[in-house]
Amino acid sequence: MIGAIADDFTGATDVAVAFRRAGLRTIVLFGGPDDEDELPPHDALVIALKTRTIDPAEAVRVSLEAVRWLRERGAEQVFFKYCSTFDSKPEGNIGPVADALADYLDAPIAAMVPSAPEHKRTQYMGHLFVGKVLLSDSPMRHHPLTPMTDSRIPRVLASQTTREVMLIDHKAVRAGRDEIRHRLDRGSAKGVRYAVIDAVSDQDLIEIGYAVLDDVLVTGAAGLAGGIGIARASRLTESVQMRLHSVQEDPIGNVPSVVLAGSCSARTLEQIGTMMLDHPSYLLDAVATPTSEGLASSALSWFDRQEAGSAPLIYSSLPPEQLKWAQKELGTERSATILEGAMGLIAQGLVERDVRRIVVAGGETSGAVVTALNVNGGVIGEEAAAGVPWIYTTGAKPIALLLKSGNFGEPDLLARAVEQRAAEGAVA
Repeated sequence: MIGAIADDFTGATDVAVAFRRAGLRTIVLFGGPDDEDELPPHDALVIALKTRTIDPAEAVRVSLEAVRWLRERGAEQVFFKYCSTFDSKPEGNIGPVADALADYLDAPIAAMVPSAPEHKRTQYMGHLFVGKVLLSDSPMRHHPLTPMTDSRIPRVLASQTTREVMLIDHKAVRAGRDEIRHRLDRGSAKGVRYAVIDAVSDQDLIEIGYAVLDDVLVTGAAGLAGGIGIARASRLTESVQMRLHSVQEDPIGNVPSVVLAGSCSARTLEQIGTMMLDHPSYLLDAVATPTSEGLASSALSWFDRQEAGSAPLIYSSLPPEQLKWAQKELGTERSATILEGAMGLIAQGLVERDVRRIVVAGGETSGAVVTALNVNGGVIGEEAAAGVPWIYTTGAKPIALLLKSGNFGEPDLLARAVEQRAAEGAVA
């Protein structure tokens, strides 16, 4: 069994989809694991944490709790999942968490592979690209919590750890899995702890997946999870590989739907603009109403006035200049705390109003919503966009959740997702 630790909730669903595509039975648990959890048979177990932007010491603590739990339940390999844009502050949290996991697992060397070509994130000669531009020239340079102003990943990682970092460049990757393994072993023999590995295609990730298949610790974005999933699935029997074809109907169907958007990424702002053309929308203005309770109350009152079936949008996302102004007025951390708290309260109020299909844009917002709704996990269903699956909670009144990373999806994703119907959905 492979166990994955994701540093945010949307990342967890992304990596879970990568494993599921490969035919692995995959379970997702939101928040810290519970010893009382009764789990069905599985090949991959993903724990979704909220450690990307919290204090590094706290991120390390909860990550170590997760890895201990996974190892006790038979995880032979641990996958530390972070964003394909290597989102982190100067002090971490990727480096500190990776250090703690590597020490706990006594990992000789760990691969670092942020590439996700499916999402147009590729690394060449150590430099991470978003589409055709360097990470440092992309909209990620304006991220409110983790602005990425350096595209050279070995250098970014080296600033967060005292362990030695090496690069395995694309020439070695193109030579195949045996050459990659040779480079890893040679680096390990020299005391290198982390190998940042280039990848510009899915085939590169498959070769890396085979090369690191027996390593106790690997790290990266969902692209690498896909490569490892394919390598792992190749070891399974033919009958097991056919499991993915067994599906059941969407248990939610045609129900009241809402979009909650908190991401300020360029793609989410574009998706909000598209949705506003045909759906009512409400902006959470934390400067005008600087309390979570006040924002939630106003938003829910507005929701109550909307026509049935309108599938409205409630959002706090702002373009860069407006965001800077709001953060200057309130402070970055206070602003984020108010808005995340409001989104959680709004989600609770919506479910009380029998809204049972909720689309959430943004990793931090997704974490706030899932936590507020006390969602412990769910069944991974069909993807509404690449890396963005429907998640169906269990219980007497299941909820359909779509947790979308800020940069994922086509411009019409939000509008299209709230029109999802039973005939369009399936779960494994």
